[in-house]
Amino acid sequence: LQLVESGGGFVQPGESLTLTCRVSGVGWEKYATGWFRQAPGKEREAVSCISNTGGSTRYADSVKGRFTVSRDNAKNTVYLQMNSVKLEETGSYYCAAADGPVTLIQAMCDSAKEYDYWGQGTPVTVSS
Repeated sequence: LQLVESGGGFVQPGESLTLTCRVSGVGWEKYATGWFRQAPGKEREAVSCISNTGGSTRYADSVKGRFTVSRDNAKNTVYLQMNSVKLEETGSYYCAAADGPVTLIQAMCDSAKEYDYWGQGTPVTVSS
């Protein structure tokens, strides 16, 4: 699989942004997908994940109620709607695909080791 993120950019605190991950390759509809972010000088952290059907989602506590993950399998696309963004959410955002039930438990959703394919990331800068 190949994953390509887009939609990053500059936003002010409190604004909204939608990230897109387009996937190419056979069998993607079988893969769960996750979003991770990495701030400068920090480790990559999980943001959200969604099952292969889109029927199950999980979120990091810090983004619950503000971010929404969704997918359109017909368009081979996964979205991350980010509302009320915060300064500390600056970083590169990555989507990843997992050939496993990562939405089963939070720990799996959060673990980068569960994911088999990664995109190159899209930068998001939250600044006033």
